[in-house]
Amino acid sequence: MIQPERALHQVLEWGRSLTGFADEHAVEAVNGGQYILQRIRPSLRDISVRTGRDPQDETLILAFYRELALLFWLDDCNDLGLILPEQLAAVEQALGHGEPCALPGFEGCAVLRASLAALAYDRRDYAQLLDDTRRYCAALRAGHAQAAGSERWSYAEYLQNGIDSIAYANVFCCLSLLWGLDMATLRARPAFRQILRLISAIGRLQNDLHGRDKDRSVGEADNAAILLLQCYPGMPVVEFLNDELAGYTRMLQRVMAEERFPATWGSLIEAMVAICARYYQTSASRYRSDSAGGGQRSPA
Repeated sequence: MIQPERALHQVLEWGRSLTGFADEHAVEAVNGGQYILQRIRPSLRDISVRTGRDPQDETLILAFYRELALLFWLDDCNDLGLILPEQLAAVEQALGHGEPCALPGFEGCAVLRASLAALAYDRRDYAQLLDDTRRYCAALRAGHAQAAGSERWSYAEYLQNGIDSIAYANVFCCLSLLWGLDMATLRARPAFRQILRLISAIGRLQNDLHGRDKDRSVGEADNAAILLLQCYPGMPVVEFLNDELAGYTRMLQRVMAEERFPATWGSLIEAMVAICARYYQTSASRYRSDSAGGGQRSPA
């Protein structure tokens, strides 16, 4: 498996072709991607007999890390205004349709999409990745616009948009594309689609609970805790959201216990439940909210 230092260098080299790309985007992508791959590597080895895809193939690993870095960069392009609105619109168009960006300064978008198209074990996964990217970008825009507007969403509307903007679908689809996890076939099963929604809701609530104090301090309103307090002053929002999180987790566990899914997906879902807690405790550049982490921000 590629060493983290070498992987980081490779992701940074690619990221330099994206205006506004920062070291942080590469660091978090490599850290998170390495954690996910370590958790599911035994299952990837088991299916490699069928797919011929080596879990330690450096080309596949780097493509996965770059997709994660892209998601972090897109998040900050929306939240922090790293690039101009017209640039962001062109980037979204390119990434969502697998085309070169119409504006200079974003060559890495076409490079990554072309590499994923060439590497796809199942072409259906590549088509779905483009669709998931369009949904992710639209959700980021909608959340940003809603938070800045005068009309509040309901909690249900916020959570539905937040499920798309947590980008778990992109992560899963990219893994399936690279290592042949057969996600395109599994998506036809209602129980699998329910799992995708539940794990994404869990990720969204974990994110918002962790980032509520920081978001409030900087005037960020795109957070479930802040939204609920605006609608219902005095509401015990932390207790409510923790109850919601526990409920989604129990529902996820029930579906996973009742339905038969490939072992890789069990390992992957477990990894994604655990990854937020790991990030929030260890990341010194993006996720930590204590004084040791400095002036970071929470993820989208």
